[in-house]
Amino acid sequence: MLILGNDTVRRVLDGRELEVLAAVRQAYVQHARGETALPHSVFLRFPDDTRNRIIGLPAYLGGAQAVAGMKWISSFPGNVSLGLQRASAAIVLNSMRTGNPVALLEGSTISARRTAASAALAAATLPGDTPDSGVTLVGCGVINREVLRFLRVVRPELRAVTVFDLDRERAAAFATCSDPDLTVTVATDLDQALAANRLISFATTASVPHVDLSACHPGTLVLGLSLRDVTIDGVLGAVNIVDDHDHVCRAATSLHLAEQHLGHREFITGALGDLLDTGTNHRRDPHRVTLFSPFGLGVLDLAVSALVLRVARESGLGVELTDFLPAEEAALSSTG
Repeated sequence: MLILGNDTVRRVLDGRELEVLAAVRQAYVQHARGETALPHSVFLRFPDDTRNRIIGLPAYLGGAQAVAGMKWISSFPGNVSLGLQRASAAIVLNSMRTGNPVALLEGSTISARRTAASAALAAATLPGDTPDSGVTLVGCGVINREVLRFLRVVRPELRAVTVFDLDRERAAAFATCSDPDLTVTVATDLDQALAANRLISFATTASVPHVDLSACHPGTLVLGLSLRDVTIDGVLGAVNIVDDHDHVCRAATSLHLAEQHLGHREFITGALGDLLDTGTNHRRDPHRVTLFSPFGLGVLDLAVSALVLRVARESGLGVELTDFLPAEEAALSSTG
């Protein structure tokens, strides 16, 4: 069992944005082609605590280097006020030959960067009539910081950033720490932020829909990464692109509420994997808002984890725990 902590995972991934984008893109295409197994995520909630949760995402990603595994990720929003990250995660990868666990990776960075890569691929695949030179980030945490990093890879023309957060100090800190090559503006309210650019990323801790997107210009692409910001009216007024029709309509997401309201999913236009599989860009509707709602597929975590594991092994990184599994003799006696 190879154990890779957060410092090692970051060391591997830093500067490999293009490889992460390629891995996430390939995972989406394989999912679209039916080369994955993706059970529903398991939500562990607590009877006396409605805010916090832990989610299990089991998955299998096929292909020449097939991999299976599971991400176990917690979301405790109160951590932020304690100076801790909201989310923490562990990812287990299993051998497809024996089923044995072969690696344990700290998963918060993997999870954040696969989410950001997903958003960046959507932005690259769904261009507007004119290049997006500015982006609005709603929520100034780890996820949108990574989104900005990956957007600049696929959209190098980005020069202006508008940020908004209910915590104005966090927004100001985000602006101060951003790349000096970018012009960063802190919006005074959400409507101002939504009207500032035609590319918007939501990465908040909202649990109840609160925005109908009416402040957005026609032709705007909204990356709805936090899944629960947009009202039913906002969803139904948009062109809806998802990562998976079934997964995204669960767990009281905005699209799930829209499905319950209508009794069907016909308001969903398509899935990103299908668009990527065509190998061409798909211009977004210039007269409506396009809403990308990715539930967050476990196969994306596996794809990036496999990349990290390969590089770590090639570089001799990580801690090999040789006695994690039973010795052969003990294994034979326990089954005999």
